[in-house]
Amino acid sequence: MKHVQHTEALSAINRKVIADGETLPAVKLRDGSTVQTGTVATMLVNIAAYNQGERGEVERQLELAVPTLFKVGLFDLFPPEEWIRAGNPGRQLVGEMASRWSAGQPDNT
Repeated sequence: MKHVQHTEALSAINRKVIADGETLPAVKLRDGSTVQTGTVATMLVNIAAYNQGERGEVERQLELAVPTLFKVGLFDLFPPEEWIRAGNPGRQLVGEMASRWSAGQPDNT
């Protein structure tokens, strides 16, 4: 089973959006890869935190989410360029991270 990059780390990070005692599953997609659920919701919470001035750990968490966000198609629906132009600092940061991550993938050479 192929896990998308950082799936295990996202399991712990994504707990910030659920009630104590609850867990979010990792799910297997049709292509056989596994992704952590809750990543989009956690990204939204982290963008809000970034926009309120948090840095450091929130930036790391956003960066770890990028491969999963690509895998689930978020950047097909809203390309990184749109995020960068959004006029929202947190969305701009995620767009820049996504753009850098995508440029480093073998499929994009």
